Amino acid sequence: MQGNNYVIVGGSSGIGLALVKLISQAGGNVWVYSRTGESLVGLTNVKHITLDVLTDEISADTLPELIHGLAYCPGSIVLKPFRSLKPAQFQSDFDINVLGAVKTMKACFKGLKKSGAGGVLLFSTVAVQQGMSFHASIAAAKGAIEGLTKSLAAEWAPTIRVNCIAPSLTHTPLAGRLLSTPEKKEASGARHPLKRVGEAAEIAEMGAFLLSEKAGWMTGQIIGMDGGMSSVRV
Repeated sequence: MQGNNYVIVGGSSGIGLALVKLISQAGGNVWVYSRTGESLVGLTNVKHITLDVLTDEISADTLPELIHGLAYCPGSIVLKPFRSLKPAQFQSDFDINVLGAVKTMKACFKGLKKSGAGGVLLFSTVAVQQGMSFHASIAAAKGAIEGLTKSLAAEWAPTIRVNCIAPSLTHTPLAGRLLSTPEKKEASGARHPLKRVGEAAEIAEMGAFLLSEKAGWMTGQIIGMDGGMSSVRV
């Protein structure tokens, strides 16, 4: 990653911030697009550009000419019974999870292609393949992300790789309401074969690998990082 250029959208908190720190420490140059940048103060080789993915477009003038890696990290967690979900909620989840990613990848496509070996990282959820109550809206949006991952991996090969991580519940600000007490965190962890929730740094380690040259022969993959929830019964 030394000297390479990376664009991280939603890189000021949670998994995105952990990923920015890893890339920065490895000597990569990072352009972070998010609504606020206070958490990035003091990090080396990091440039913050204010962006709201729901309303703003990424200006080509703010992007590096060569983009070796792109990660789209914004997401949502809305857990409600299907009967109480209105169409507007489905649209909102689709906008931030899917259309935001689409806009970002369109803006970065030229830089990724020009680098000669660009990598794209997207995020899904274990709920797409596992099937979980009260996850209809977010699973629908993230299911679209998994389809987009595979479609673009095929369309953009061999120049640009596209991979996706599908985590289970991870200890991040986004999941704060679900993990707000030790009792809630313990109960959530107990649902997983590994008996704990994930940490942002763990997901970021996989993300950094997928964006690096070490994953140069991987594309179109949906990687489950879910404490064994999607595949193990104990």
